[in-house]
Amino acid sequence: MAKKELQVLVAEQKILNHIYVMRGQKVMLDQDLAEMYDVETKQLKRQVKRNIDRFPKDFMFVLSQKEFENLRSQIGTSSWGGIRYMPMAFTEQGVAMLSSVLNSKTAIEVNIRIIRVFTRLREYALTHKEILMQLAKLEKEVSSIKSNTEKNSKDIENIFTVLKELIAKEAKPATRNKIGFKAYD
Repeated sequence: MAKKELQVLVAEQKILNHIYVMRGQKVMLDQDLAEMYDVETKQLKRQVKRNIDRFPKDFMFVLSQKEFENLRSQIGTSSWGGIRYMPMAFTEQGVAMLSSVLNSKTAIEVNIRIIRVFTRLREYALTHKEILMQLAKLEKEVSSIKSNTEKNSKDIENIFTVLKELIAKEAKPATRNKIGFKAYD
């Protein structure tokens, strides 16, 4: 694998690790985006506030105190420390809009990667939804057919149950270990 391909994979993995589901939407937080764009969080927030008309509520929202505490407990860290303002959460459209606000070469390149990751996530979700719909259709057809024995019917029901459980497990994002080198003291 070429060095460039490996960098892209690591970058995409880093992006995936910073996508959270809040208020029923996949979002990225201002601090994570600022780090990826190589700008300070306060600079990113300042640019958003100067261009607030570009960020309606379905593009960006500010976390409530309860959401922030819940997020910190999920991440399992208090590394954000003493923040003065609640983090901003950006949806896919909000991230795309950031490229017009932060007009650096790094921001544009990172935005392209983020949008590609969001697109892949949406395609993945649609694929699973189609599979579940086909399974439901097949289950209805099988249950409507009177089988000769009760055992065959039970076996088929068990197969559907296991398939649904497998798909549900795949749909949940797996926890990922951070990739990189560890410095020894």
